[in-house]
Amino acid sequence: MGEGGRRNRLADAAAAFTSNARNPDLRRAQLSFLGAWTAEWAFTVALGIVAYRDGGATALGLVGLLRMVPSALCAPLLAPLADRGRRERVLIVVSTLRAIATGAAAGVVALAGPPAAVYALAVLSTIAATLFRPAHSALLPSLCHTGHELASANVVRGLLDSAATLVGPLLATVLLGVTDVAVVFAVAAGASLWAAALLLRLRYEAPPRPPAPARPRLVREAVEGVRAITSDRDLALILGLAAAQSFTRGALTVLSVVVAIELLGTGEPGVGALMTAVGGGAVVGSLAASLLVGTARLGAWFAVGVALWGLPIAVIGVVPGQGPALGLIALVGVGNALIDVAGFTLLARLAPDEVLARVFGVLESLVAVSMGIGAVTASWVIATSGPRAALVGIGLVCPVLAAASWWRLRRLDRSVGVHDAEVGLLQRVAMLRTLPLPSVEQLARGLEPVSVPAGEAVFRQGDVGDRYYVIESGEAEVVGDGSVVAVLGAGEGFGEIALLRRSRRTATVVARTDLRLRALPSDRFLPVVLGFTASAREAGTGVDRLLERFAPGEPPPDPPASL
Repeated sequence: MGEGGRRNRLADAAAAFTSNARNPDLRRAQLSFLGAWTAEWAFTVALGIVAYRDGGATALGLVGLLRMVPSALCAPLLAPLADRGRRERVLIVVSTLRAIATGAAAGVVALAGPPAAVYALAVLSTIAATLFRPAHSALLPSLCHTGHELASANVVRGLLDSAATLVGPLLATVLLGVTDVAVVFAVAAGASLWAAALLLRLRYEAPPRPPAPARPRLVREAVEGVRAITSDRDLALILGLAAAQSFTRGALTVLSVVVAIELLGTGEPGVGALMTAVGGGAVVGSLAASLLVGTARLGAWFAVGVALWGLPIAVIGVVPGQGPALGLIALVGVGNALIDVAGFTLLARLAPDEVLARVFGVLESLVAVSMGIGAVTASWVIATSGPRAALVGIGLVCPVLAAASWWRLRRLDRSVGVHDAEVGLLQRVAMLRTLPLPSVEQLARGLEPVSVPAGEAVFRQGDVGDRYYVIESGEAEVVGDGSVVAVLGAGEGFGEIALLRRSRRTATVVARTDLRLRALPSDRFLPVVLGFTASAREAGTGVDRLLERFAPGEPPPDPPASL
């Protein structure tokens, strides 16, 4: 790569962070995520200690499964709630519930209560946590205006996720060294409350959403999210690889405790040290991942991230020393950062906004189930074959699947590149530039290619208007009452007057050169453009400006009401 290319990548990386800092809504949403996930990691370390004291590696695996199964069942059923209204309200409720459950766990431990009560509260907290990421992932695109800004938001969230992976276990390690597990639970509860408070001041224009039905239909709405995935092979592939990564992650919750205490001999603080190494690697990986904001290879980097979630774990089974283990486990954190940036950006770009939270809800369900299975599998393999065999066998799952999916993911990169070009074309139009990214992508999915030879009319004055056009290449003349009113070129749109005023065409548009157009049917164009205050205002102002330049001498009669 030349010097100019390196400078451009560094500029993109810097912009990834500054764009989030300048956008107050994005900033609050990202900090809320940091608080929520710091709480989750500290909670996980504390719960692991309670379970290990209660019943060793077997209890660890069973508690992992106990946490994940209820949340796996609830995530796709509750996710439709985040597709009905303002998604930050769901996040506030979720964070508050987590704080209450985690605070109650602190009280049980402080009073030497039964471990079963802590496990029950952990289930409640995990169910709430399972809903947090789908709602947050679905919220971010509504706070962004371009694919670049969304990728930047996922870079920053990935960094904050990595920081939480580092800070949460490190905080737990420090607290365990000077206090006890109850204090770790209490601090995690406080972090959850902070996450909720940050979202109270969020101010943005949410996309229009259908009203909540009079009778709840959560199962039917959840099935719509599943159908969106099964009908799209690319979505299904990404979720499948995410499930494999989560299987390994669930196994790691068991392996980290057993490896630290039994294989490395570092005791309970060693558990926190291993997980802190994951967080440290994730922070470094997130900083490196910021260089990927402008890349067209997110699918390829996603595969690399999945592979890194397993290969270092397998190597630890071959070289089980404390120093190598810390260095290798840090590479898992790098893989986690790559998955956060590439995986979540691809899902948000591929899935329709109206079911986006449900798609992420299915993802969280898969994550929960896979983590539970991974935890139980790790416990079984350790009991039957020992920790080193478990490290090697489980560690090879992700790299093998990533290698098998490589060419499919590269094809996905190429298709996303075509979609980006269509989104970029629409965002060159002033009234569409103000729309949030999910709405522009919704329009892009409805674009129809139209070719018009030079000298031919796209439509004529007095025709019924049923489509809006954007010029991809070539030039067009706008002719009103026999005179050329304007010449339009690539990146300019026309045809909105008849759609917005529900009138006939006020002028004729003729191809000055061969034209390549993208057309939007009125039933796709109007709901999106008129659904946002900024775009509706810009559209109205634009129409008034055009009519000031030219208005037909004798307006043709309006079309029938049915049109």
